[in-house]
Amino acid sequence: MLLEERMISRRKFLSLGLLALPAAAGFDAKWIEPSLLSVRKLDLSSTGQTRARFIHFSDLHYKGDAEFATEVVRKINELKPDFVCFTGDLVEDRAFATEALSFVRQIDAPVYGIPGNHEYSSRAPFAEYQSAFSTTGGAWLLARNATLEKHDVELVGMDITGIDARSKFGANRRILLMHFPAVADQLGNERFDLILAGHSHGGQVRLPFAGAIVLPPGVGKYDFGLYQTRAGLLNVNPGIGTYIVPWRFNCRPELTLITI
Repeated sequence: MLLEERMISRRKFLSLGLLALPAAAGFDAKWIEPSLLSVRKLDLSSTGQTRARFIHFSDLHYKGDAEFATEVVRKINELKPDFVCFTGDLVEDRAFATEALSFVRQIDAPVYGIPGNHEYSSRAPFAEYQSAFSTTGGAWLLARNATLEKHDVELVGMDITGIDARSKFGANRRILLMHFPAVADQLGNERFDLILAGHSHGGQVRLPFAGAIVLPPGVGKYDFGLYQTRAGLLNVNPGIGTYIVPWRFNCRPELTLITI
């Protein structure tokens, strides 16, 4: 009888544990991971000689969470990058644009950025974007290039219509900034040393062994991380903010620290 009671108690304990798992995962997805900022490091220096160390981030989707945005800026400044690349969707509501750009201005490195689809759908004030990014020593690369002579790098900016500023081939290394990852398969004969994209949010909710549950259009097979494409090596940043559902699971907001 005692053994049977123990077996029943154990089954109850396991049953309660299994029931608790979804609750714990839900708590993590809603209250912990969305603000649990991570730093992923990519060393792409082929010769072992570092010429530039920069941060790639994307999809802030700022909605008024000043505390989290302050933490993002603090972490970027703590990492002391040579420059920063932003690949779109600073806001999805233009009412937050001025405040979001105030955080861009606080970054202690040149910030180079391009628009995402929400910059267009929200009718964000591009003149303010240009002013804020220029204040950092960087630039708003709306279908134009920037040559970073000190680092022998040319940044090529693409807008969401697919129109980009063609390279002048003035630098040994070319880095393309674009928003939609799937566009990597539509670049024709263009070749880049590195392509940076966002938009996917990594799916926000990623199941172990299965990956992202839902992805937005324009992602294709490139939802998170590093890929080799015909046009060059592609890094897809999973974003900083969230969209539609304010949840993240197994997909933390990320700053990607890249060494070339």
